[in-house]
Amino acid sequence: MKFFSSFISMNADIRFGKPCIIGTRIAISDILQWLASGMDGEEILQDYTLLQKEHIRAALLFAANREAMIKMIAA
Repeated sequence: MKFFSSFISMNADIRFGKPCIIGTRIAISDILQWLASGMDGEEILQDYTLLQKEHIRAALLFAANREAMIKMIAA
């Protein structure tokens, strides 16, 4: 899979600068909340046809990378 940054952008004019899937207004936090609420990847893809499996993986990688950065800063 390509590096997650090739699927994610931050633009102050889109969703107040939240990280979003490129070409959509779907924020990474939206995807994470859907997964946390119990939706599986296939349900998300059915409801949001602009998304692909790689986008969901990119959202998870983005969150994991952000968490790793927080741990590094705190140390």
